[in-house]
Amino acid sequence: MEIDLSKFKWTREPESCVIQDGVIEITTKPHTDLWQRTYYHFRNDNAPVFQMETEEKYFSFIVKTDFRESHHRFDQCGIVMYLDSENWLKGSVEYENEEYQHLGSVVTNQGYSDWATTVIDASVKSMWYRFSRREDDYCIECSSDGIRFQQMRICHMQKGDGKIRFGIYACSPEDSSFKAVFSDMKLTECQWKAHDGQQPDEV
Repeated sequence: MEIDLSKFKWTREPESCVIQDGVIEITTKPHTDLWQRTYYHFRNDNAPVFQMETEEKYFSFIVKTDFRESHHRFDQCGIVMYLDSENWLKGSVEYENEEYQHLGSVVTNQGYSDWATTVIDASVKSMWYRFSRREDDYCIECSSDGIRFQQMRICHMQKGDGKIRFGIYACSPEDSSFKAVFSDMKLTECQWKAHDGQQPDEV
């Protein structure tokens, strides 16, 4: 099911944004990021976030990201579930240098972030993500072709029960700006199926 973008709202607006024919182009502001405390000790909470609300307990959200214009350390764009400044998750590719990037995810519960990454080649300039919900548990997956998805992260969100907000984000933590392009956004029934031996999903 294609997404009605009129249901999306900005938590914070980017430098500029163009929405046309289901494609969203976000130009980032310098010195924007999402991170809470862990290791670096600082708290960054100013990245542009574009989300919709739902109380649906089981679903998957799919989006394609294009970041060919990223060029500075930590430039990033991807999926997000931003509940409040101390409870959120995100998945993205972060530019590092001309040789490699970090494909990773951050989960923040009660004001502390963790970051899980894997190194990918700098030649990768697009990535699909699938964000799935099973009540207050969540799964982030990625794909190079939008067909075959691989698991990046399974996590529990302590404020992830009930109504949530989810969508997309883009930011440039250092003195940089780039254009991130989001397309092919859709909602489906939950593609993250119950584990063997679990009870079936509630109807």
